[in-house]
Amino acid sequence: MNLETKWLEDFVALNGTRSFSAAARQRHVTQPAFSRRIRALEEAVGATLVDRSTTPVSLTPEGQLFLVTARHLVEQLNECLGHLRGLGMANEALDIAAAHSLALAFFPRWISRLQKGVGELPTRLLAMNVGDAIHLLREGNCDLMLAYHDPYATMQLDSDVFPSFSIGQISLLPVSVPGRDGSPKYNLAHEGDIPLLAYTQGALLGRSVRMLLRHDPLRMRLRTVYETAMAEGLKGMALQGVGVAWIPDFCIRQELKEGHLVRAGESRWDIPLEIRLYRCALVHKPGVERLWRQLQKLPRDFLEG
Repeated sequence: MNLETKWLEDFVALNGTRSFSAAARQRHVTQPAFSRRIRALEEAVGATLVDRSTTPVSLTPEGQLFLVTARHLVEQLNECLGHLRGLGMANEALDIAAAHSLALAFFPRWISRLQKGVGELPTRLLAMNVGDAIHLLREGNCDLMLAYHDPYATMQLDSDVFPSFSIGQISLLPVSVPGRDGSPKYNLAHEGDIPLLAYTQGALLGRSVRMLLRHDPLRMRLRTVYETAMAEGLKGMALQGVGVAWIPDFCIRQELKEGHLVRAGESRWDIPLEIRLYRCALVHKPGVERLWRQLQKLPRDFLEG
């Protein structure tokens, strides 16, 4: 018998949600891929485990019996791996995955402030997109994740699987280079087309911008001239005078102060966001759990960047 651990985790997730689509979202795979993995599990054990004729789906008698073993194996394996990875945590670096803009412009100041509250904290910073960071966090290949949180965006993380707390409030600001008179070269209030420096389709900040503009007439006047997933990339193009970009305020403090960039529109086009710190409840690392409890007891000014 050749069983993959992820199939067992899929099966436990399916039992919890009783929905192939919901379980696939929880496991961060497409529904067809998730269904294939459940089929592969059934073929490996030689029994039909899921009754697909019911809504919501239910487990067959064989599935109910197998669930006890699957759940036990998953819990036992996670506990063992968590113990092994947690040994000597005090002497090992803490792996933190972060969105690129947070890694570049937010993390250094935040971790410096945090260490005033918890003491020396060796860290390894991994800059990547949120989807990859979530996968690392779930698999136990990083310890914590720094990410933006937009309550109006379409992608939300299961708070039971990924507990988190806020470590800062920021805003995405529409900015442009100034014209000769100091006003924005590209003003959102003016008539006519406006060149847009946009986030790529899968970028979380891009989803936030699209949510802001979905019912705004401005959306029809924005003409995308450049795309990237990284806020720093958009800032660089904005400084070249190529167009308007929505950029996190902490990334452009100096540029705004020195007048190299100016706001391109009124505050109604600002996008408020949270920065949140996440861990994965499915991965048990004693060192990380101790640190998490310690962080939650700190005054807010130590946590915020």
